[in-house]
Amino acid sequence: MNELPQRESVFCVDVFTIFPRMIDDYCAQSILGRAQDNNCLKVSTHDLRDFAADRHHSVDDTPFGGGPGMVMMPEPVFCAVESADIVRPLFLLSPAGAVFDQKKAQELASFRDERGRRGFSLLCGRYEGVDGRITKYLVDDEISIGDYVLAGGELAALAVIEAVARLLPEVLGNSESAEEESFSDGLLEYEHFTKPFDFRGMEVPEVLRSGNHAKIAEWRKASALYKTVCKRQDMLEKRGGLSRDELQLLVKYGYRTGPDN
Repeated sequence: MNELPQRESVFCVDVFTIFPRMIDDYCAQSILGRAQDNNCLKVSTHDLRDFAADRHHSVDDTPFGGGPGMVMMPEPVFCAVESADIVRPLFLLSPAGAVFDQKKAQELASFRDERGRRGFSLLCGRYEGVDGRITKYLVDDEISIGDYVLAGGELAALAVIEAVARLLPEVLGNSESAEEESFSDGLLEYEHFTKPFDFRGMEVPEVLRSGNHAKIAEWRKASALYKTVCKRQDMLEKRGGLSRDELQLLVKYGYRTGPDN
């Protein structure tokens, strides 16, 4: 990627990891790659092994008190972070963190630090975890992408970066695209269709070919409601269930929400 003349003008994400190529290679592709080429996003990786004190570039050691596995040492992590002029907050990707969701992505997408810089930073854990002094004195918070175990934080970091980058208006180039995606209004996104209209006898809903944008918007709302009813009841509960108007909308478009749907 080309170096940017002014970091303050772009959305900056600094990632601390022992596998920088995992981050660099993914972020050079597709939406993230175009965003970096267009100088509206800058993902910078920092190899923690570059800050190791020994000739083997060790970043982990056995835990005090015994136990299985290895623990990431504080010295290389502290030195790596302190050597970089990063945008905070700095998040540790960890199963102990609050679960990352669309609301958090929106929060991070609009964040500016005390110097007016846009962005945030991520620390990818590895092994059995990181030294407790890192979580207590270095990072600002922790983020989890779900209640399961990964080998390290790199995949989680990529998920966070992409989810946030998609919300930057200069990245997608169409603010409506991000606004209409799943979770933006507490619902899953409506069903999508493309050509041909009739595929093996399975037809696209006629309303989508009507040219009536008000009716199309209404159908899409009903589709989003029904999809959420069928697949994510937990999301409906968070928004207080279905309103009377929403129930009527589902009935209007032939969607059934009872036990036999």
